Amino acid sequence: MSYSVGQVAGFAGVTVRTLHHYDDIGLLVPSERSRAGHRRYSDTDLDRLQQILFYRELGFPLDEVAVLLDDPDADPRAHLRRQHELLTARIEKLRKMAAAVENAMEARKMGINLTPEEKFEVFGGKDPEQYAEEVEARWGDTEEYAESQRRVARYTKEDWQRIQDEAADWDGRYGALMAAGEPPAGEAAMALAEEHRQHICTWFYECSYELHRCLGGMYVSDERFKDSMRPGMAEHLRDAIQANADRHQA
Repeated sequence: MSYSVGQVAGFAGVTVRTLHHYDDIGLLVPSERSRAGHRRYSDTDLDRLQQILFYRELGFPLDEVAVLLDDPDADPRAHLRRQHELLTARIEKLRKMAAAVENAMEARKMGINLTPEEKFEVFGGKDPEQYAEEVEARWGDTEEYAESQRRVARYTKEDWQRIQDEAADWDGRYGALMAAGEPPAGEAAMALAEEHRQHICTWFYECSYELHRCLGGMYVSDERFKDSMRPGMAEHLRDAIQANADRHQA
């Protein structure tokens, strides 16, 4: 069984031009050519392409990827183990980034247009300065943090009140859902999980499904967030977020 360059591009989500480039530099040379001279890729070629894309996603330059894959002493399982370790480290970093950006929603720059009295009025008595120094020291250079700060710097008191009202409305509906015994993987819970993600995208930063998973995990692992929710909500919401992400990424 072999595949055309167009088919492989479709499978892998890359461009035909990218595959041509990989061939030109010797990184991924197709095993066969048709009678007309067109590239034909085998299953072994697809396995190699998968490894290339794994390493590229992890930030490795092409020349380093070639060295890694062409090492005669390398065990294919060793590649997978290494990639798993690197991806696990990235997931942990994303989780921490997510926590930082979530905390940044309550940081001082969020209320740049508000008086001190208005800050506490809008945030219901919570100190919006509480996590500011921690967030900026650890995660101030992330794109998500920067995007959040760019957006919220323009918000007025009315904007913040709308954000709080939307959040309160969502919280009430989620509480009712839990009280009714709806499972986290049910349609109703997943719909509210998606609404939760869209709220973040609308007001703060582009929250991917993977980043949303990280937020769900943070709600359970970080006692500061868990304690601010109704009993059992952190775990229920985390599971609903996971189920929602699974169905959209399937």
